Amino acid sequence: MSFSTLGLSEPLLKAVADEGYDTPSPIQAQAIPPVLKGHDVMAAAQTGTGKTAGFTLPLLHRLSKGQPAKANQVRALVLTPTRELAAQVAESVETYGKYLNLRSTVVFGGVKINPQMMRLRKGVDILIATPGRLLDLYQQNAMSFHTLEVLILDEADRMLDMGFIHDIRRVIKALPSKRQNLMFSATFSEEIRDLAKTIVSDPVEISVTPRNSTAVNVSQWIHPVDKTQKRHLLVELINHHQWEQVLVFSRTKRGANRLAEFLEKNNIQAAAIHGNKSQGARTRALGEFKSGKLRVLVATDIAARGLDIEQLPQVVNLDLPEVAQDYVHRIGRTGRAGATGQAISLVSADESQLLQDIERLIQNLLPRKLVVGYEPENPLPELPLRAPIKAKKPKKPKAPRSGNDSSLAEAPRNHRATAPNPDKRRQNNHKGKSHSRRPTRTP
Repeated sequence: MSFSTLGLSEPLLKAVADEGYDTPSPIQAQAIPPVLKGHDVMAAAQTGTGKTAGFTLPLLHRLSKGQPAKANQVRALVLTPTRELAAQVAESVETYGKYLNLRSTVVFGGVKINPQMMRLRKGVDILIATPGRLLDLYQQNAMSFHTLEVLILDEADRMLDMGFIHDIRRVIKALPSKRQNLMFSATFSEEIRDLAKTIVSDPVEISVTPRNSTAVNVSQWIHPVDKTQKRHLLVELINHHQWEQVLVFSRTKRGANRLAEFLEKNNIQAAAIHGNKSQGARTRALGEFKSGKLRVLVATDIAARGLDIEQLPQVVNLDLPEVAQDYVHRIGRTGRAGATGQAISLVSADESQLLQDIERLIQNLLPRKLVVGYEPENPLPELPLRAPIKAKKPKKPKAPRSGNDSSLAEAPRNHRATAPNPDKRRQNNHKGKSHSRRPTRTP
């Protein structure tokens, strides 16, 4: 199957070809036709499967056939949970819509609102937004949804996990009842289905990835090591294997900062990206990492679904996540679009229960590889694979304090004073615990 068989217009096919793609991924092949026909769609797909192009391509096709947006009007709205994901969707719209006469813009918090209002006054065909800033703009009459044709919820499960349900409902109340609705999510949880009942009508359901599965083209293993030696082992691995691009996950913001500083002291170019970093600092760090100026990007879990780095070869878990499902999202940063990848976890004895939870979730015992010179004094217990468990639902994270809108994900407006801070929560909860170019090219 090729993109030319899906019914997309010539300008879109040309843009796809410019990017070097010729064969659609499974999610694209299944999602594009029903979207083109105007059906509501619920699609379950993990990160790295090409889902963004799965909705941007047919969206661009449909909008190009209609009348351009008038002043202050929005024809299509894409809601995303994080600023980074919003920026990536906007980049996809720009890339594939470059031969079309359509206007698009992206809005999120952490930056000045006036320039965003100025762009919206002209009217936009496609608006990509995070919920908090969208509601701020709507309350200031910066845009109107009277002519809205399409609503897209991207990573709907993540938005629910982060406590955006009330914001989503407020947005939906402002939209016309007659519209096309698309929901993209990693899973079809009960919470997602409950939300879907209030949004979609007789949807086409698509699922291309089994729940809680990890990509088959990602090699996974663990290095047992004492907690105090993790940073030193990471330096050894980077230098020994000559890794040039590594995404490392740390449980806390402070830990991410300290690790980046440690790597720099060992002549390894690194930067940290997390909620306390400004939007400019995050954008700069991500750009330098993609360009190769930085060898290591250290991130907290808030970035697990928001980063899109083409053909990222290695992901390292310096700390295991406390929510097993986050492991799947973390390693989903590598092995994307048919490429191969490696996911390495540095595991100490006190993380044995977290490791067991992950192995139960993915139903796979991760191979253990001892590194000479870093054998742990406290051995990591070898536990048998137990029956699968239902993934724990991540707790709602806390928004930044009043007046500080610098978190990586925009905080739900109705939870800014009460929801717990994810990085701080995980750090505190962890204390005191003692637990023994692609072979097939697709966008």
